Amino acid sequence: MEYRTLGRTGIQVSPLCLGTMMFGAWGNTDHDECVAMVHHALDAGINFVDTADVYAHGESEQILGRALAGRRDDVVLATKFYNPMGEDPNRRGASRRWIVKAVEDSLTRLGTDYLDLYQVHHPDALTDIDETLGALSDLVRAGKVRAIGTSVFPAEALVEAQWVAERRGRERFATEQLSYSIFARHAEAAVLPTAERYGLGVLVWSPLNGGWLTGKYRHGAPTPSDSRAATNADHFDYRSEQVRQRKLDLVDGLDAIARKAGVSLIHLALGFVQSHRAVTSAIIGPRTMEQLDSQLGAAGVALGSDVLDAIDELVAPGTDLNPRDVGYVPPALTDPALRRR
Repeated sequence: MEYRTLGRTGIQVSPLCLGTMMFGAWGNTDHDECVAMVHHALDAGINFVDTADVYAHGESEQILGRALAGRRDDVVLATKFYNPMGEDPNRRGASRRWIVKAVEDSLTRLGTDYLDLYQVHHPDALTDIDETLGALSDLVRAGKVRAIGTSVFPAEALVEAQWVAERRGRERFATEQLSYSIFARHAEAAVLPTAERYGLGVLVWSPLNGGWLTGKYRHGAPTPSDSRAATNADHFDYRSEQVRQRKLDLVDGLDAIARKAGVSLIHLALGFVQSHRAVTSAIIGPRTMEQLDSQLGAAGVALGSDVLDAIDELVAPGTDLNPRDVGYVPPALTDPALRRR
């Protein structure tokens, strides 16, 4: 497997990153199988693993800690903080108060004394970015964290954070984790170019668009009983008639492109995001060993310009088929008080 440099950190990571959101109550409750999946991925050459404290409310980190016992130093380990970890309003966000507590909790669950990458899971409109960078800088200097990063930050927030770090003498964010797929191309307009301009490593989440680009959803075919569309319909866009029909139509067209290119639809989708010059690693989030095996081979997929052009003809650059796929809505759009005098 060929490895890539994670931004300007010098850390070498695999082009596929194992995401563990499906480990535990949110997906696969069989801890032994989850551990086996981690080992299988590492044996296949993946050295990059991503999780978050909020995944199954800490269970994912605990499973991963067990899986990495004895192999920790061979892995570039990333986790995230921000989302609520309890009813207490201070057990969330990006304040110093929460960061110094959240990192210790994650280290304990993961069974390690350091993190290779610690990421802000979401922009925090209530906290000064300098407050967040100051706390994270202290963690780096204390040796508990090697590098820091963001997730779903808009381009302007990435720029602001870089300027604050330079002017206040803070550690710079080294990475950005964002939603990107053939069906969700918003990042191409501003975030990906901004990340490239500042030398940020880019991790892509949901490169299969929540399962849409696996081919499991087809015109006239029943919805798989164990799929997200069946088990979590309120959080999945399968209920939106307009979005569903558009995506089903495009899956057929993309499948034809994949067959002509001699790859599976899954490999086409993963190869697409890896082809972007700013992308470092695509996060795969399998729930089962079968799903993991179907994605592992995509690390070596290289799509030609003719294939990428054909994809562009179906889904124009910058297009989002579902606005919710962006992963972040600014508070000014959701809170009327921020739009009123």
